[in-house]
Amino acid sequence: QVRLVESGGGSVQAGGSLRLSCAASGSTYSGSCMAWFRQAPGKEREGVANVYAFGGRAYVVDSVKGRLAISQDRAKNTAYLQMNSLKPEDTAMYYCAVTTSYVSDCGRKLVAPAEFRYWGQGTQVTVSS
Repeated sequence: QVRLVESGGGSVQAGGSLRLSCAASGSTYSGSCMAWFRQAPGKEREGVANVYAFGGRAYVVDSVKGRLAISQDRAKNTAYLQMNSLKPEDTAMYYCAVTTSYVSDCGRKLVAPAEFRYWGQGTQVTVSS
């Protein structure tokens, strides 16, 4: 069993920055791919970024590239989402998720939500104009 706890969300004005954290704990952290997803009210959940735990390669969707970046600290079993130049359309609940097996697409392209076994409770990001 893996427990994920997100933090760092909040309310900011457009152009501001936030850094989300996702701390993994539990019996074992065996996931090889950690990702951030977001879901805005009335919209479907969408993948934002993912990172491969054992090599560091990372992927960020084109729509947020240059503003959002994913990183990890394996020693702390923590993944981060640095969010800069925030826009109102970034307003959403942000979730982290982790797989329990190797996913070849991790760090190269979006990975489907179904690949992720464990999910955090989410952290709200609200960007005002």
